[in-house]
Amino acid sequence: MHTTAAHTTPTRTTPTRTTPARTTPTTPSVRRRVALTAATALLLLAPGTASAAVLPAPEAPAVRVFGASDRPTGAFGRLYLLAELSARRLATADLVAAAKRGTGSPVDAPERERQVLSTAAHRAQELGADPAVTVRIFRDQIEANKDVQRELLRRWDADPEHAPSERPDLAGVRAEIDRIDAGLVRAVAGSAQDRTAPRCGRLLTAAAVRAAAGQRQDLAHAKALGRALGSVCARDEPPVRKADAAMP
Repeated sequence: MHTTAAHTTPTRTTPTRTTPARTTPTTPSVRRRVALTAATALLLLAPGTASAAVLPAPEAPAVRVFGASDRPTGAFGRLYLLAELSARRLATADLVAAAKRGTGSPVDAPERERQVLSTAAHRAQELGADPAVTVRIFRDQIEANKDVQRELLRRWDADPEHAPSERPDLAGVRAEIDRIDAGLVRAVAGSAQDRTAPRCGRLLTAAAVRAAAGQRQDLAHAKALGRALGSVCARDEPPVRKADAAMP
């Protein structure tokens, strides 16, 4: 009786790979990097910055806040000013939300928004800028501000212990917003050529990352900054026409 040896297929042993456990960001620097990455991603995907979509999101640099004597100049400096003012405008959303909390006042304020857009259009016209383009940028600014307000109100409702204990004067906050808006209109008017240049997306992304770091923005504010700057870069911006100068 013949016995046939059983043929066995050698079993390949795959070495076990140990994946390091992911740690939740806890330090301010890590949280800041996450926030800046979110802002950068939104900027790269925004309609006006499509030219930068092929670029990798930059690392959050070690950032310092520029003083008056060493502000960046040229195209980057002009776009940085626009991004910095936008970040400052977003910071006022905290005060607006605190002023509205518990009063029943809605986040949306149509009359106030129309006033802001009308004023921006008039200022742009006086500076020789395109009112329609300026209004489009300001609409993004307003919506981004409201995004932050909603997020903060949601947080405070979920965790009242971290809600602000004092209620700011809304009229005073809006007066500060008006001052920032005047600077924003000038920044929009002074950067017309930069905003239509092919490299606008790249420069604006770097400017936004730096501005967000200078303001020490959290994730909600950094994401909102991406929305606030979504219409800044625009190819083939139309010339000023009389019809565009009409109030919105």
